[in-house]
Amino acid sequence: MTDLTPLHRTDRREPIRNLSRRGFLGAASGALFLGIGLRLDPAAAQTRAEGPAAVAPKPGTRVAAFLEIGPDSRVRLLSPFVEGGQGINTGLAQTIGEELDLDPARFTVECAPPGPDYAVVNGLRMTGGSFSTRSSFEAMRRLGATAREMLLRAAAARLAVPQDSLTTDDGRVIHAASGRSLDYGALAAAALALQPRDDVALKDRKDFRWIGKPVARLDMRDKSTGRAAYSIDLRIDGMLHAAVQHAPHLGTEPEAIANEAAVRAMPGVQAVQRLPGAVAVLADTWWRARKGAEALQVTWTKPLPEGIATVSESFSSASMLAALKGATEPGVPAEQVGDAATAFQAAAQVVEAEYDAPYLAHAQLEPPSAIARFAEDGSLDLWLPNQMPELFQQVAAKTAGLQPDQVRIHSPLLGGFFGRHFYYGSATPFPQAILLAKATGKPVRVLWSREEEFGMDALRPLSFARFRAALGPDGMPVALEIRAVGEGPIGRWFGALFKSPVDSSVVEGLDQKPYAIPNRTLTYVKVPHPVTIAFWRSVGHSMNDFFYESFLDEMAQAGGKDPLALRLALLKDSPRQRTLLNAVTDLAGGWKRGPFAAADGTRRARGVSMASPFGSETATIAEVSLKDGEARVHDLWIAIDPGAVVNPAIVKRQVESAAALGLSSALLEQVVYEGGQRQARNFDAYPILDRDRMPRVHVTIVESGAPMGGIGEPGLPGVPPAVVNAVAVLTGQRPRSLPLGKARLSGA
Repeated sequence: MTDLTPLHRTDRREPIRNLSRRGFLGAASGALFLGIGLRLDPAAAQTRAEGPAAVAPKPGTRVAAFLEIGPDSRVRLLSPFVEGGQGINTGLAQTIGEELDLDPARFTVECAPPGPDYAVVNGLRMTGGSFSTRSSFEAMRRLGATAREMLLRAAAARLAVPQDSLTTDDGRVIHAASGRSLDYGALAAAALALQPRDDVALKDRKDFRWIGKPVARLDMRDKSTGRAAYSIDLRIDGMLHAAVQHAPHLGTEPEAIANEAAVRAMPGVQAVQRLPGAVAVLADTWWRARKGAEALQVTWTKPLPEGIATVSESFSSASMLAALKGATEPGVPAEQVGDAATAFQAAAQVVEAEYDAPYLAHAQLEPPSAIARFAEDGSLDLWLPNQMPELFQQVAAKTAGLQPDQVRIHSPLLGGFFGRHFYYGSATPFPQAILLAKATGKPVRVLWSREEEFGMDALRPLSFARFRAALGPDGMPVALEIRAVGEGPIGRWFGALFKSPVDSSVVEGLDQKPYAIPNRTLTYVKVPHPVTIAFWRSVGHSMNDFFYESFLDEMAQAGGKDPLALRLALLKDSPRQRTLLNAVTDLAGGWKRGPFAAADGTRRARGVSMASPFGSETATIAEVSLKDGEARVHDLWIAIDPGAVVNPAIVKRQVESAAALGLSSALLEQVVYEGGQRQARNFDAYPILDRDRMPRVHVTIVESGAPMGGIGEPGLPGVPPAVVNAVAVLTGQRPRSLPLGKARLSGA
């Protein structure tokens, strides 16, 4: 048995055999091959001029989009983003096609390899945070417009006519006066020789043909017919399959294997290998590898004292929550407006509450997997689901003992995002695939079983916040104090990049609220988690909007106010949010808090909430009843204002899916630690929203013209507080912890 804990080894390696020969750099001769860049500063321009041996330009100084129009008129976009169900490929095709004057259905979109050109999200390359469309919208439009102008110039020369006498229509350049026309493909070679202009005009929005329309998704047919290929669908000649048994406690290592010889003798098993925090079995099929991994009788080292990435035998969810509640540090000011201390001294009434939300798994249906293959020259090909190719390239290079340019990252279609596919150390299998491929000299695919995924998944942090509000004689809030305690994924994984003492992923959803409360104080207290924490869809908003909007209802009740009326009053200086709140009220057929009797005889109530996640604004109303002590949500009405929309059909579906995940977290989901171990290892012990619990979801889109916001995240965080606020009306009790669960409502 080989110990693979060291990161540097010299082993036999198989030659490269690419899954696809359709490499971008091997495009057909004569293709129009275009990258549109932002203006560079002199230093960056000098770096570019010095050639490939020079240091690459600062990421983000060039827009990451490359367009190829082949002589056969095929069109391919190499995208800076990863498609994972959010529809970015279709949105990019709409945006570029609009300015290029080409039907989006004629685009093929593929994910770009790592490279500095693709750092379009504030100098980073990332698919997440609902940034993809809004970070690239104008650049993608300019890309299409520049390509169209080059084609027009090439056509003017070919036809010997003035350029301004030409028009375009869906892939053709037309000279109306003579009736002549040319396909884009016929002009590609000539256009390639032209210098792109940087002063092309963009379309007036009133002339948009595809942007703002519900264009059919490019991947719809492949997904419907089973042609869509995900990471787990990929196969390579000579590939070994690996299954893994991880240590029961984070931070412990394999010490001995009692039955290693017996496992090696099992059918199809090729090898047993130690890994950091795990033991792998390699076989000719994954099922045989899994049976071997399950049969392993491993003795593990004793759990270490509790710390980052080490979980002791005494650790539990309850002990972690107690640590958050018991934190006495003064904390760091995250927001301070007015004079809250003075306002509290003069308060007619003070309202206080504590809220918490549990650890959550991503619970994705796509199992984690990765394929690693070394070439004869020592370079590495790696196929893996990811949201940041360059980051994974850096980590893979370090793991393999290579330079980053020796690692080729292939980013297949994702089965979903949810924040799962960032780099979280031991919570991802690709380092294991690299180490096993080095040890065996063969391509290796590592695939985690559902049990291993539930055991190793990086989690949304368990969170806690303490609220205190001062009300005036009229019942209106005059001051608010919030103390947010914990640790978030920004601080854990990107602390060196974002150097603020305040972890934004802990306080987002609590700060910069639009409500006109004149005196506000928000304090952040850092208490690290020993477990591996992660981004989870809508990140800090997923729990903090539940905290804040629920407490806002508590303030309304204490002040004798209707919760909708209180919100409208506090939004007197925020017309965008007032418009949205009125829109969701209209969508729901008016506001009635309840309790009231529905047509089917059930006793129901409604709750309302707002959220401002990822540059968008949402307002949500939930209609809820109780049955056998469980909350039953019948309808969710959601109004969303993302500023502007590229594809309203995709927006609607994204909001609906986010609402389902938000409701699942409100009603059912939680990861529980006892004895230093997670108790749920599959969906039987980690229930998620099922069809019987799925309500009707009604969505209306309000385009305010504000700067474009995100779509993938914003539909989620308004759902839990709207549901909880309705439950509080029905029960007369205020739930301050999630999930609601049957036990929490059994006394209703």
